[in-house]
Amino acid sequence: MSILVGYVPTPVGEAAVAAGIAEAKLRDEELLIVNSTREGALVDKTVASESDILRLKSAADAAGVTAEVLRPTHRDDLAEEILELAREREVSLIVIGLRQRSQVGKFIMGSHAQRILLQADRPVLAVKAAE
Repeated sequence: MSILVGYVPTPVGEAAVAAGIAEAKLRDEELLIVNSTREGALVDKTVASESDILRLKSAADAAGVTAEVLRPTHRDDLAEEILELAREREVSLIVIGLRQRSQVGKFIMGSHAQRILLQADRPVLAVKAAE
């Protein structure tokens, strides 16, 4: 089994990977770090750089955790992409980061994290960035 972490290069994403590494070490499982980009997007600030990926893999290696980075593309539904990967890979835990958003922001933009929390058929660990 393995642990799946949704990653974006932000403090919230960093917190999610740190929690994922800790859980993978605790459970003696592989870590899957997912950084999905929107198909056809010319600019996407959620794309991890090669240096980000190397740093994350180094952190996992230092903790004695085997990590694989997945970089799929998604059309419109990032939450469904994460949930589908969790089913395909039969992960034991999904780790996601949470950030503070206003009620209006949630209504207009939706919330991938909320959908993952509500629709996942396996445990989800939601973490916040340190202040």
